Amino acid sequence: MLRIDCQLVTKRFHLHAGPRLLRTHVLDSLRRRQREWFYAVKNVSFQIKSGESVAIVGRNGAGKSTLLSLITGLTRPDSGKITTDGRIAALLELGSGFHFDLTGAENLRLNAALLGFTRKQTDMLFDSIVDFAEIGDFINEPLRTFSSGMILRLAFSVAVNLDPDILIVDEIIAVGDQAFQSKCFERVRQFRDRGKTIVAVSHAAGILVELCDRALYLDQGELVMDGEIRSVLDAYTGIARSTSS
Repeated sequence: MLRIDCQLVTKRFHLHAGPRLLRTHVLDSLRRRQREWFYAVKNVSFQIKSGESVAIVGRNGAGKSTLLSLITGLTRPDSGKITTDGRIAALLELGSGFHFDLTGAENLRLNAALLGFTRKQTDMLFDSIVDFAEIGDFINEPLRTFSSGMILRLAFSVAVNLDPDILIVDEIIAVGDQAFQSKCFERVRQFRDRGKTIVAVSHAAGILVELCDRALYLDQGELVMDGEIRSVLDAYTGIARSTSS
């Protein structure tokens, strides 16, 4: 079963030339000056099957986070098509999707609702989520009173305990103390062993090798390699060393 199908996907952004006067914008519009575009993702195609654990590697600005945003539906491609099958839980950045004026409990319920869970289903999982996050009575306090580590623990706990079909992880499991990192790794391993699909981005090669069997290598928005994790990482790190020397 295909969980993610990405076919010739392109996402571009308009390059701004810095602050300009309103009259300059109007004149440019009247003159139909051609816009300059930055291609964050360019004609990328790949498929990810159910149960696969896939890393996305590349330098900063290579298009990794944009590709994750496309997979999760946070942004749409300008051309091409990307389809997913199953419930997705995404950890794209610390506290993403959380509202800092709401309590931890309210954020938990809101995120569960966005993932399609009923109130009854969320009530059944509530204690497990709070226990995993190890935040105790703080769950009833506004999120703005949480430390960054507490927000991380709650975000991760909501994602994994709501049992998605696809887990998207962007660097977040490399944050926090050693004990919580170990706990996260163990939960993600269990998630993978149960046949779930994982897509992970991290600059820590050791994390990716431990979690993933396959990798996609992006360079300037283009997919330049798709293969076994160690082979792709060897190619990526080798090119990175040669271009920096």
